[in-house]
Amino acid sequence: MARAKKEARKKRSVGRQRTALKRRAALAGKQSASGLKHFKESMLKLIVETSTNLPPDVRRALKSAMEEEEKGTRSDLALQTIAVNIDMACDHSGPICQDTGMPTFEILTPVGANQIVMKKEIKEAIVEATELGKLRNNSVDSLTGKNSGNNLGPGTPVIHFEQHASGEIEVRLLLKGGGCENKNSQYSLPAELPNLGRADRNLEGIRKCIMHAVWQAQGQGCSIGAVGVGIGGDRTSGYALAKQQLFRTIDDINPDSSLAKLEETIVRDANTLGIGTMGFGGRVTLIGCKIGVANRLPASFFVSVAYDCWAFRRLGVVLDSKSGAIKRWLYRDDTPAIKMAKGEGLALTGREVRLTAPLAEEQVRALKVGDVVLLSGSVHMGRDMLHHHLISHDSPVDLAGGVIYHCGPVALKQNGKWNITAAGPTTSSREEPYQGEIIKKFGVRAVIGKGGMGAKTLAALKENGAVYLNAIGGAAQYYAKCIERVEGVDFLQEFGIPEAMWHVRIKDFPAIVTMDAKGNSLHADVEKTSAEELTKFSST
Repeated sequence: MARAKKEARKKRSVGRQRTALKRRAALAGKQSASGLKHFKESMLKLIVETSTNLPPDVRRALKSAMEEEEKGTRSDLALQTIAVNIDMACDHSGPICQDTGMPTFEILTPVGANQIVMKKEIKEAIVEATELGKLRNNSVDSLTGKNSGNNLGPGTPVIHFEQHASGEIEVRLLLKGGGCENKNSQYSLPAELPNLGRADRNLEGIRKCIMHAVWQAQGQGCSIGAVGVGIGGDRTSGYALAKQQLFRTIDDINPDSSLAKLEETIVRDANTLGIGTMGFGGRVTLIGCKIGVANRLPASFFVSVAYDCWAFRRLGVVLDSKSGAIKRWLYRDDTPAIKMAKGEGLALTGREVRLTAPLAEEQVRALKVGDVVLLSGSVHMGRDMLHHHLISHDSPVDLAGGVIYHCGPVALKQNGKWNITAAGPTTSSREEPYQGEIIKKFGVRAVIGKGGMGAKTLAALKENGAVYLNAIGGAAQYYAKCIERVEGVDFLQEFGIPEAMWHVRIKDFPAIVTMDAKGNSLHADVEKTSAEELTKFSST
């Protein structure tokens, strides 16, 4: 009995100690939160600026690309659209691209900083930015497909903390979308690479891997692009190292002279492949290559490549460690942002083909690869979940003669009405298993997307009299301006905003015919010719 009482007293004592520790931890959190009273506000500013305002180094690189590209070409038109979109996003504080990506924070803190509170307030800022329409609700349950609606969930956002000797807090943020994330590559050397031959465990083998990674991205990663490369590590740390390189500025110089030379060589050589902006063919394909190296196991030699698109959204802030207020910005100075375009419109040539949906078969069959189309009328937005649904179900609306736009928009409901605030195309290749059957089943006449589609869809276009229209990837503000109104939405509760079926009326929506009803594909042509160019680097 005495022993039982002693054990009971011990348990009560331990319980009181634990309660006291929890109270002290909670009090410390409150004190830290009150001490960093501006931290959440600073994080919200960082998120908004990163989503809407490209940093100066990226703007300069894109400006140079515009000057280098041949005037009057498809890539030139794409770059003009991109330039207008960048300015519109900055001027109106709208997302540059509708896919605001996976928010990835790299944070350096002084010793003793309360990372628990920081993480909590970063998540609160993420939720607020989503509610404001600066971030698209992108966090999806991997098993059920359900969208969390607020960009929070297991693993999202990504937050990495590290201590440093400075008394300041440094926060860097990268917003990297799914289209370019899907074009990441990892190689285990030695390896045999298509068009390049054997890649050995040396700088020459590394060079071949990076060139192959750029080539395989084509227009699906929204070229013009930039790559971060991680040499070594294991499979996990190699990819992390590659993505960390994207936090470097495009115009910096690698302190390792051999890597600096390799970075310069990759950019020069990649721009001879002829892939161009959006994979349309052109003089500029890559604006930056940044390489880092880590030790590895003797049995492993990984080359990991993180591909990023032209919408290279990366900014940072230095904060006061006591208040959390922004002391200065990283990656930019206080000068006004470089203007990219002369105005908010495109310079038309008069050769554009004006069409109004729904479309007639004879109109569509008259189109050919390279035609620039200005589309008006009703369009139906839908992507992965909708296409999977339509394979085995009826459509809630009549799609005969209709246009399907591969787009997951940013949408806000204001005064009872939906408003699309960002509406660029998503990568179409994900719909390849479904698209041909859907075209035939419903009588669809046009599909809008980016990056092109494969042989199965091309055959369906030819058989059924339909075309693929390539919009400019990332030009979310420009295309949102083309939307006159939302006419309806289906599957909103089931699929969430990005995956719902949106019915919108558009006016003068510009796109380029890249796959026609005659069986021609610009994407297949560029992939073939660029592969021929790639073989020239197999032994140099």
